[in-house]
Amino acid sequence: MIHLYYGDGKGKTTAALGMAVRAAGSGMRVLLVQFLKPEQSSERSLLRTVENIVLFPCPQKVRFTFEMNQPELAAAKTYYQDFFERAVCPAHQALYGMLILDEVFSLCDCGILKEEALFSFLSGYRGRAELVLTGHTVPARCIALCDYVSHIKKVRHPFDHGAAARRGIEF
Repeated sequence: MIHLYYGDGKGKTTAALGMAVRAAGSGMRVLLVQFLKPEQSSERSLLRTVENIVLFPCPQKVRFTFEMNQPELAAAKTYYQDFFERAVCPAHQALYGMLILDEVFSLCDCGILKEEALFSFLSGYRGRAELVLTGHTVPARCIALCDYVSHIKKVRHPFDHGAAARRGIEF
């Protein structure tokens, strides 16, 4: 089945990682693919030690798209389009019981991945793996393809008042 955690609230990745831990604890093999996050994201150091969870390699450094110039943005599009295609290959769907695509919809939000590519993948998804997706904004046609849908809404967040992201809490 397809699971979706989306919205502007905190906890989307946390919910997806909770599913990964539960699945791994039951003996299911999990592939975690994180988009727009660096290899040093804090959760990755612990998850590397968990049996049955495999981490798809992330870039060493990730910049926000609004910080990129046009050549950097073009390079990011090429990189992440290939990253997406490698992540969703049919072989992964056969090897793993769960495939997590963390922040996959954020690729579309910032114009790095065409929404049509993601919709095409979802509409044709017939893998045996549970598919877990996260992101901020999700088109209605993609929501309609999901079996579990959780909309996580922000009520208040310290970012609204200029607080910086904190290691171990936001990253």
